[in-house]
Amino acid sequence: MSEAEARLYRVALPMRIGFDHPAARRSTSDSLVLSLTVDGVTGLGECAPRSYVTGETTASVTEALRRVPMDRLFARLREAAPQELLARLREDGFEAALGLDLTGAGAARPEDGAGPEGPERPGAHNNLVCLLETAVLDLLGHRLSAPAAELLPATASGAAGPATLPVSQVLDLSIEVEEFLDTRGPFHFVKVKASEDIDRDARTVTAIRDRLGPKIPVMVDANMSWTPATAVPYARRLRDAGVDLVEEPLPRRSWEALRTLRRASGIRVMLDESVCTLADARAAVAAEACDAVNVRVAKNGGLLNAARLVAYARSAGLAFQIGVQVAETGPLINAGRALAFRSPDALTVEAGQSDRFFPGPEMIVSPRPLVDRRANTLAPPPGPGFGMRLTPAAARWAVLTWAHGHWYPTTPEENSR
Repeated sequence: MSEAEARLYRVALPMRIGFDHPAARRSTSDSLVLSLTVDGVTGLGECAPRSYVTGETTASVTEALRRVPMDRLFARLREAAPQELLARLREDGFEAALGLDLTGAGAARPEDGAGPEGPERPGAHNNLVCLLETAVLDLLGHRLSAPAAELLPATASGAAGPATLPVSQVLDLSIEVEEFLDTRGPFHFVKVKASEDIDRDARTVTAIRDRLGPKIPVMVDANMSWTPATAVPYARRLRDAGVDLVEEPLPRRSWEALRTLRRASGIRVMLDESVCTLADARAAVAAEACDAVNVRVAKNGGLLNAARLVAYARSAGLAFQIGVQVAETGPLINAGRALAFRSPDALTVEAGQSDRFFPGPEMIVSPRPLVDRRANTLAPPPGPGFGMRLTPAAARWAVLTWAHGHWYPTTPEENSR
């Protein structure tokens, strides 16, 4: 292996159980995993691009990565002391600290399968930043012998983080409410993926309230499927059934309609797809369009940008959730968990379901990121960095290798090693 090498994996693991919601139906993972090796130390990063969120796809991010000046990235990783580079990353952000401008490299293009808003879409290179930044942070974690949570800024209070965190349970359209209630507890927070039938959704919320009582928060995630005409009556119907919040009910960035919905229904609104950048969050607050935001590492452009969004939410009086992309496969899981343990004041934390989606030997990382399903709680990622390594199962998904100044397609012989 050369002194500086990168390898990209395009991971499409079949899911043991599917996951359905109004914006997408998923039966395989769809992630990119990046391995960066510098002088014998390896860092792993991951992104999970979704075209309906930032306009990015695994194809568009792969093509964008080919345009990144990797020699400049590796030179910066070599010349900077790890603690100095970490301080620069925290202060200046990934691109400035590494001397990179990824705007042009990462702009989602129509020929890459980008979403309808095109290359000017907010967050159009967020997953590219996330892929590179998480790999760099993991590498720094190994160099500094520090777990991922310690690579992030401390919480505003400076208090020590908790030993465990409770996680939410998500009821998607692939499972009936009775089975969900019988098999997925104990419950700390319930998120219901909306259907196309508001009567069904109201019955679902009523069944949850009847079983769990009034104290467990319940949120319905409409994934942009409501319209300005239906939003207020739908929200009132769900409010009467016992919902506490609705998530992303309208087409993204429908600021005025969201303000109207909040005022007319009295229901609290969490935004997800509408808030890909800090500028989005500021626009939502200025428009009085939300009460909370869903912070997801890949969607929001990496751990450091996600941490900045959390800090802004606190300053603006917004609640926030630490969320996940469906079917994350490795480093991204522990990246989100590191953020969660730096954010103990989160409204709730999503742990994902990698243990249910990928229970067999096909999982590409070790040790497996686990959830204590007896209590539905998380422990902190073990470290150093994200505390995981690639397993032999990852090899089949390798697509590109960077060495000696160029990207090369990964050969079948390399995949079989």
